[in-house]
Amino acid sequence: MIGDVILDEYITGRVTRMSREAPVPVLELESKRYIAGGAANPAANIVSLGGCAIQVGVVGEDAPGERLKRILAEQGIDASGIISRADRPTTVKTRILAQMGLRFPQQVTRIDTLTRRPIDDDTENLLVDFASGRLEDVDAVLLSHYHGGLLTPSFVQRIRDLGAAFGVMLTADVQGNFDTFSDLDIIKCNADDAQRYLNRDLATDDEFSRAALQLHNHLGVRRGTIITRGARGATLAADGDTVHCPAPSVSDVFDTVGAGDTAIATLTLALVAGLAASDAARLANHASGIVVRYFGNYTPTPAELISSIDGDL
Repeated sequence: MIGDVILDEYITGRVTRMSREAPVPVLELESKRYIAGGAANPAANIVSLGGCAIQVGVVGEDAPGERLKRILAEQGIDASGIISRADRPTTVKTRILAQMGLRFPQQVTRIDTLTRRPIDDDTENLLVDFASGRLEDVDAVLLSHYHGGLLTPSFVQRIRDLGAAFGVMLTADVQGNFDTFSDLDIIKCNADDAQRYLNRDLATDDEFSRAALQLHNHLGVRRGTIITRGARGATLAADGDTVHCPAPSVSDVFDTVGAGDTAIATLTLALVAGLAASDAARLANHASGIVVRYFGNYTPTPAELISSIDGDL
């Protein structure tokens, strides 16, 4: 797992009154919760589903970075590939939540602490050295792009070369940055990113089929290009053809945060286990359908995944 790791901070308070200083609610603090987010979320999903994950990334030499590494270790994720650098902060997304007696608290605002500055050559070399020493122990490398300056074209090219040398499958959640992630085995994007990149609206199955094939061929993707479409499932281009993978029926969608991370993690794990790309995409739809029923990042268990599949038969 290589990508922009993030510490997600959730600060929850109960609404007591309106402020006299501004037209905003006053929250009395109830709890603070910290979760591994960004590129660390697919790693957490892989471990939750029974796989093993090694996290590669960059954090600052700061308390949030140390907290994030502790969280990863507690989840059973090997965090030895995370490098601490004094010249950049750990990315932290702080969400302020209001507890209002509903099933889940409501988000009031979010404050991000981050840099988008690309990593320097020394950091890139350290990360490549670490990856080259561990690739013989892994089945796949998942690249998770959160626009945090880690997955530069140069770094991705070096990982691509290492993957070819070791015969390791390479997958990526491209998050709109398509051209950097050409010539991989699997790429995933969402419908909005596909529309922006192709500069046209996509609505029908046929339109998504043509879009997936165009992306697949233009980027030289080797095994499959997947466009996720929310409640309408996903469209997969592979072997010169396309298939539409329906989403499971979900009646209580609450939060889509983390669904894409779960999708690419499940896809990668399923392909490593030998599933065909179309079956892996359907499995990813079921896993994402579980996540959207919860607030914030959630990692489905094998039992939940089996239950979802059984309920859809």
